[in-house]
Amino acid sequence: MSVGVIRFPGSNCDRDVYHAIELAGGNPEYIWWNKENISDLDAVVIPGGFSYGDYLRAGAIASNTPVAEGIKALVKEEKPVLGICNGAQILGELKLVPGIFITNEVPRFNCEWIDLKVGTTRTPFTSSFKKGQTVKIPIAHAEGRFYSENIDLLRDNDQIVLQFKDKNPNGSIESITSVCDESGLVCAMMPHPERASEEILGSIDGLEFFKGMLKKI
Repeated sequence: MSVGVIRFPGSNCDRDVYHAIELAGGNPEYIWWNKENISDLDAVVIPGGFSYGDYLRAGAIASNTPVAEGIKALVKEEKPVLGICNGAQILGELKLVPGIFITNEVPRFNCEWIDLKVGTTRTPFTSSFKKGQTVKIPIAHAEGRFYSENIDLLRDNDQIVLQFKDKNPNGSIESITSVCDESGLVCAMMPHPERASEEILGSIDGLEFFKGMLKKI
């Protein structure tokens, strides 16, 4: 079960994700931005950070690198792809998930633990949860406000993966903080599951996202 952890200049959560995949029982492998052919991988995780310093727009430059073409190819092969924080922004730029993640309503960096509501269990990443279940996972972003003009379509297609439960810290439309593509195999999430993967961190809810991904492989 080989899982690629994509690295861009500015990635800073890659080691945390690598460790979480190991904890989940997977075999992680670092993949640099300039590698286009990644067809040997069983799944991919795009970690958080500030790829290319978030110049132009968060995720914009990373979405035009060779590895972006490799990620698109994996999606066509129906292999799981998880984008976390900056990775979620990159998936939005690539139009592999609906909507975009823009500057927080209050334009500042927001870092805190938060309760989330599971919106769907049809993705491999949320398959071990129950719909409506509360999970505790931290956020850390300045451009995490989700926006889409097609909310009704997202509801109809069951593409809302996670929503903020008790408060909306960044102004995301309908408190949405994670969405998937129509297949459910490509998931973009703003919270950091790798930071909730061990009891010592305060929660193990995030580990289930990686375990679910591995079960699909």
